[in-house]
Amino acid sequence: MTPEELKTNVERALEEIRPFLQSDGGDISLVSIDNENSVKVRLQGACVGCTVNQMTLKSGVEMTIKKYAPQIEEVVNVG
Repeated sequence: MTPEELKTNVERALEEIRPFLQSDGGDISLVSIDNENSVKVRLQGACVGCTVNQMTLKSGVEMTIKKYAPQIEEVVNVG
């Protein structure tokens, strides 16, 4: 997978999960993809102060990104 394809797939994953975050007043944006295996995102809106945002990040966002881009090993919120 080329770096461009990887970015496209990660963006697709974020588009899939974005409606769930927006329904709770939050959002997410892609910050960077490092070494083609680590994704940095920024949680926004209500997600910033949410007490379960780490669970959302790991169980929802990371799982969805890995579905589209299996080589991704971690997803980090850079807040």
